[in-house]
Amino acid sequence: MTLLPFTIALSGKGGTGKTTISSLLVRAFIDAGECPVLAVDADPNANFHEALGVEVKETLGSMREEAFTRNIPPGMNRHDYVRFRFRQALVESSGFDLVAMGRPEGTGCYCFANDLLSECMQQLEREYRFLVIDTEAGMEHISRGTIGKPDVLLIVSDPGARGLRTIARIREIAIQLGLEPSRIHVVYNRFKSGAAPVDIGSERPIAIVPEDPAVEAADLAATPVSRILADSPARQATRILAEKLIEMAHARPEK
Repeated sequence: MTLLPFTIALSGKGGTGKTTISSLLVRAFIDAGECPVLAVDADPNANFHEALGVEVKETLGSMREEAFTRNIPPGMNRHDYVRFRFRQALVESSGFDLVAMGRPEGTGCYCFANDLLSECMQQLEREYRFLVIDTEAGMEHISRGTIGKPDVLLIVSDPGARGLRTIARIREIAIQLGLEPSRIHVVYNRFKSGAAPVDIGSERPIAIVPEDPAVEAADLAATPVSRILADSPARQATRILAEKLIEMAHARPEK
């Protein structure tokens, strides 16, 4: 039996801070000794790398486009070329690596390329303890199968009526894609303590991350949010969330 990495996908509408939570989770796993971690930016509006403080020079979408529009080097077929370029697109850092999925720049059928990317992901992921996937609300890469089905889906939302509607919509999409309801959890972000009560309905979040001036300051200064001080409220709340996810990973049967 092979112990596969524990895969966590984060989804949510724009502006809820899912990239912030994703980057803080990567840092929390590293601090807990659960590394290496593979960070996957599956949001077309890619900024996961900025939150982690690394540079991305190309996405897998552009790599895939290149494999179908440029001449393959002599002695190498398209399959081998995609595998080779996949490794080149990987950004290596201390305790984690990052890969940006992107999307194809052209038109046409990419079924063959998607199958190759899915195969590359499956081979690559065996090298990591955790996968943290920053995805979009539509979860396009999950529906295409390139990143498989996550062990846990975290829906990041702000509390209130609009947030509840978004949670319900994303959960419905996830279940349609074959995720069990027990794998879907809610994270309320930027929760204002001491403010007027908000409607969170019957949702029981797995984590509540408070509003944190350190996160806002990092955004304004364009510095990596994953490097805010360890005692900041957001980072402390995300550490507790990471501990819960680590318990889930250790309790999961081996595959």
